[in-house]
Amino acid sequence: MQSMDEIYQKYAKTVYKYLLSRTHNQELAEELTQETFYQAIRSIERYDESCQLSTWLCAIAKNQLLTYQRKHPPLESLEDHDLALQSAESDVLNAFCRVELMKKLHECPEPFREILYLRIFGDLSFKEIGEIMGQTENWARVTFYRGKEKLRKDLKDDE
Repeated sequence: MQSMDEIYQKYAKTVYKYLLSRTHNQELAEELTQETFYQAIRSIERYDESCQLSTWLCAIAKNQLLTYQRKHPPLESLEDHDLALQSAESDVLNAFCRVELMKKLHECPEPFREILYLRIFGDLSFKEIGEIMGQTENWARVTFYRGKEKLRKDLKDDE
């Protein structure tokens, strides 16, 4: 087993990107990343290697986020955040205003919504998304494409 310092160096960026994609808040994502690794240190003996270490860490991160959300119900709207769409696949999405896009994205069913958030706002690779979701890279790629097509169709239907 690697030392926690090595684990942190290797996986902190992945955990941070995952949390940033879910929170859209850099400071909160940083705080939750630190809490994730604190909890990982406390429970490292429970890691049974039945999944990849990155998957285990993202599961801890997800639990930390859920705990935070229960204690701090959202007060801000997504409009207050600078949501930059930077991935190459987002070219069709850039044509629409951010508020309408976020409304339609929020209405997407799972797992499309989470995949789109992770890819567009978290800037995660399909491989990383597959690991987080407990699926294959190909599943993440296909699900993203289908979600993007659904979003495109929904936006066209509203025109």
